[in-house]
Amino acid sequence: MALPPPPPPSISPDQMTLLRIVSTMAWSDGNLAEEEVDVMLTQFSQLFASGGKQEALREELRDYLMQNIPLEELVPQLSSSAEKELVLKLGYQVISASARTPAEAKINQAEARAYRKLIDLLDVPDNRVAAIEQEAAQANLEGGDLINHMTEELRSFMQGQ
Repeated sequence: MALPPPPPPSISPDQMTLLRIVSTMAWSDGNLAEEEVDVMLTQFSQLFASGGKQEALREELRDYLMQNIPLEELVPQLSSSAEKELVLKLGYQVISASARTPAEAKINQAEARAYRKLIDLLDVPDNRVAAIEQEAAQANLEGGDLINHMTEELRSFMQGQ
């Protein structure tokens, strides 16, 4: 018997879609480590909630991060070019952040396939894809914590809406 889906979280549907797409890209290599989940939950709950509501939101979002939802279901929920470009940038950052083993390329074959699918589904022009990848690669080269950087990208995007 299938378990019922968790109740809707107390964030907007647009925020949820962004979170789920980033999570799906993180899952693209077949592995989402508990440590990665904890870091994402902490950062996103701080971004989407204030004060004492952060811990409750953190727990609400856990079930959603653990779901690996197909990109084909998520991408059509994006409503603007800005959202599509943000998702593309965050997705690229997630897959290029680290390798599972020291001998593995930063972006493995499974991640490359998932990223190609994301590009196709988003239908972002090739020149924008190249510019976004360059921005994301530059951010990765500058170092720092990927999740903190992603949080800043999301915060900046949400303030611009």
